[in-house]
Amino acid sequence: MSGRRGYGHLASTGVLLLVLGLPLSGCAGKSAETAAAPSTQRRAARVQAAAKAEQDRRISRLELSLLEKTAQVEELQARLDEAREEVVRAMAKLQTLASRAEAASGMAEAEVALQPLKSRSIQQNAPEAAQAGRLLREAAAEFNQENYGGALYLATQAKALAAAGTGRLSARERASDRPGEKPFAVPIPLKTLGSGNVREAPGKAAPVAFAVESGDSLTGYSYVEDWVRISDEMGRGGWIFRKLIARR
Repeated sequence: MSGRRGYGHLASTGVLLLVLGLPLSGCAGKSAETAAAPSTQRRAARVQAAAKAEQDRRISRLELSLLEKTAQVEELQARLDEAREEVVRAMAKLQTLASRAEAASGMAEAEVALQPLKSRSIQQNAPEAAQAGRLLREAAAEFNQENYGGALYLATQAKALAAAGTGRLSARERASDRPGEKPFAVPIPLKTLGSGNVREAPGKAAPVAFAVESGDSLTGYSYVEDWVRISDEMGRGGWIFRKLIARR
């Protein structure tokens, strides 16, 4: 009898310890989970901070790159102006390059090409209007000094600028910015590598705006994937496939 009582006492004690142990085990699990949550949050915060730091570094690099490109463009523009002045001075020594009538006709054509751009630049950003106007004034000065070759050269430059500006604005008016469209920092002079089509939108299924032949001069303004928004010397605009063009 005493043996059975002793065995029963031990069994009761074991059950009691087991019951008492269960809550303790549950508390330990909850404590582990509670400790793990802040650890996960800290890791996520570190990842987020690292991503933000990398983004800040990329923005800083892009800003520096933009400053560099802007300085390069300004330097190239200055060199272009110097080269243009040199050409005009050289033409002043060669009076037979153009007649008075040819120079006057070229200046008149440039003025006609510039008029639409002047009226539209009041509400739209058209830096070409100011540049072309300056070239026309310089052409008039050379004409008055009887440098007809220089005057014709400057008038031709002004006419090309006016056409490029008109084409750029026309392209913007015909279609708003496309999703993913990225503008070039400055308009890029281009030429066609073969015959092809300029389309009304970026894509082979888009309607054809006009056709181009090999060697045609174009100006590029922006791009979407493999398609470039351009205008031609007549002010027409549209999109052309990247492999059809190259730098001029």
